[in-house]
Amino acid sequence: MATSAAKENILKRIRQALSNPVALPFPQSEGAHSMFQPATDDLEVIFAQQFTRLLGKFAFCTNEKEMVLQVQQLIIEKKWTKIHCTESPWKEIFGNSFNLADCDASITGCELLVSRTGTLVMSSAQQSGRTESVYAPVHISIAYTSQLVYDVRDALQSVKDKYAGHMPSLISFATGPSRTADIEKTLVTGVHGPKEVYCFLVDS
Repeated sequence: MATSAAKENILKRIRQALSNPVALPFPQSEGAHSMFQPATDDLEVIFAQQFTRLLGKFAFCTNEKEMVLQVQQLIIEKKWTKIHCTESPWKEIFGNSFNLADCDASITGCELLVSRTGTLVMSSAQQSGRTESVYAPVHISIAYTSQLVYDVRDALQSVKDKYAGHMPSLISFATGPSRTADIEKTLVTGVHGPKEVYCFLVDS
């Protein structure tokens, strides 16, 4: 039959191709070799540079006590009265008396920080779940230096190792405030997510 003959012809060509493989055009781009150069500075320094370059607002804290004071001072300066926070122990400190839809700002932790891209990595496994980091007009993330990794690949491997066999249903990578350039090719922030993103990094 014609169909069988055509199928056999395709399979024959595949067998011939496999017996004479063509070299990969960019053999160093993936696999055991990273296309990015390794870190040349401390991860917290690289993260701070990239995060602020992308309009994120960064603060380094030597300990948790200093972080709490800085966050509280920020809340006072901004005159935020409706704080949404569901993650322990921060909800006991900063309060959780307002619905997410009505809040001035949300406070969450994170899974990891990616230094090379200035990215917050979050997941549905956190107490804050899926919405707190994207629904509130302002997102405040509390992180620790022990959560820093250099590249996205390192972050994915770390999450995979942490949740071995039980991966969260959602892993999100947030890099600065939400933005779009679809409106007359002009960059606009805060369109489909927080207008401001803060990261308080605690030395650990």
